[in-house]
Amino acid sequence: MFRNGKFWVLLIALLAIGFVVAACAPAATPAPKPTAKPAPPTTAPAKATTAPTTKPAASKPAIDCMGAKKGDKVSMIYQWSGNEEENLNKILKPLVDACGIVIEPESTRDQSLLDTRVKAGTPPDIAFWQTTQLAQYKDKLQPMDALGAHADNYAGYWKDIGTVDGKWLGLPVKADIKTIIWYSPANFKALGYTVPKTWADLDALVEKMVADGNVPWSMGMESGDATGWTGSDFIQDILLVKQGPQYVNDIISGKVPYNDAGVKEAYQIYGKWAKDAKYTVGGAKGTLSTGFLDAIYKVFSDPPEAMMVKQSGFAGGEVAKKFPDLKYGTDYDFFGVPGAQGVQGGSDWMMAFSSKPAVKALVAYLSSDAGGAKWAEVGFDLSPNAKSAGHYKDAALVKKGAILANATGFTPDIGDTIPGGFGKAEWKALVDYVNGADLDAALAEAAKVQAEATK
Repeated sequence: MFRNGKFWVLLIALLAIGFVVAACAPAATPAPKPTAKPAPPTTAPAKATTAPTTKPAASKPAIDCMGAKKGDKVSMIYQWSGNEEENLNKILKPLVDACGIVIEPESTRDQSLLDTRVKAGTPPDIAFWQTTQLAQYKDKLQPMDALGAHADNYAGYWKDIGTVDGKWLGLPVKADIKTIIWYSPANFKALGYTVPKTWADLDALVEKMVADGNVPWSMGMESGDATGWTGSDFIQDILLVKQGPQYVNDIISGKVPYNDAGVKEAYQIYGKWAKDAKYTVGGAKGTLSTGFLDAIYKVFSDPPEAMMVKQSGFAGGEVAKKFPDLKYGTDYDFFGVPGAQGVQGGSDWMMAFSSKPAVKALVAYLSSDAGGAKWAEVGFDLSPNAKSAGHYKDAALVKKGAILANATGFTPDIGDTIPGGFGKAEWKALVDYVNGADLDAALAEAAKVQAEATK
C-alpha cells in the first residue's frame, strides 16, 4: 500500500497524462445537413450512372462547303441595293467565313443587263431575279437538286413554281406577302369590333361598320402610270378566297381567260366597296384619286377616316415613319385576308448558270437549316425556307412568317407575271370599271391582251 503522500502524487501524474492525450485527439462533431446540391465533379466519372441534369448547348447547323476551297469566286447579279444589299451580306457571312469563298456581286435594276450577259455567253454564276427569267433562261440554268439544294425545306408549291419543263431551276430565297389587311387594334377594341376569321365574318364586319356610321375601307389606288395596282392586288386576294390559288395560276398561264365568270365576280365584290362612299373613303372618286400611301395613313390618323386598308407588308414601315408615336401591335397591326386559300406576294429567286463547287456551296447553304435560320435572323423580309420558323426577331415578321408557313399556295402578282403589257391592260380595266364603264367590255379588252401574251 502506498503511503498517502506518494498515492496522491501518482494520481495527479496519471490525470495529467490523460488530459494531454485527450487534447491531442480530434474532436467528434455531428455531420452538418447539406444546404444545397453538391457541385458537379470537375472530371467526368468513368461511367455515368444517372442521366445528366442539363442538356448540352445546341450546336449550330454545319455548313457544307461542297468541295469549295478558300479563294474560290462566285459572281452574282441582283436587284438589291443599300440596306437590302447589307442584309444579304449578313446572311452570306457564315458561308464566306466557313468556306473562304469570295463573293463578286453586282447590283442593277436593269434586267436587260442580265439578258445581255446571258445571250453573250458570259452570265454570272448566280442571279437573284424573278420567275419569268426561269422560263426565259431555262436552257442555260443548272437544276437545283443537282446543285445540292435541300428540297425538304420547302413546301411543294415553291418547287412547283420553280420548275420549268420538269426541271427544278429556281430556289425561292425571299418573299413578301400581300394577302393581309391593316387595322388599329385600339380602334377595334374601342368600337367593339373583332378580327374576322372567315370571309363571311369580314363581310358581316364591313356591314356592321357601315351601320355604325364608320367607313370600313380606305382603298385609294392613285400611283401615276401604275394607278390601279392596289385594286388589282385586292381583286387577286378575292380570287384566292373564292376560287383558290390554282385558279389564279390558270389565269397566269392563260388557261382561264381574264373575262371568266370567276374574275367578274371578284370585280363585282371589289366594286361594291370601291365605288360607294359608305364603304370606302370618297367613294369611286376617292378610290381613283387618293394616293396609295395616303390610303394607308387614313386608317391611322386621329381621328381615323376608315377602319381598314388592304395593303402589302411594307405598310407597317410606312405607318411607323408617318406616325412614330404609334406602337405596333397596339395602334397598328394586320391580319391575313380571312378565307384566302393561299397568299399572293412578291418573291425573289436564285438561279444558277454554273455548277462549280462554290456555287453548290451557296445553293446548299441558302436552302439548308442554317441558311433559313440566318435569313430569318437578319430579317430580310420572309424566307420560304421552312427552317426560318422560330428565328424571326421582328414581331411583324413572326406573324407574316406564320401566315406564309401555313399557306396552301403562293401566287405571284397576275399583272406582273403575264408578259406583253398585260399589267397595264389589267389596271385600265379596273380603273374604267370604277369610273363606271361596262364591266364585261372592260374585262373583254384585258382578256384579249392576256390571250396574246400567253400564246
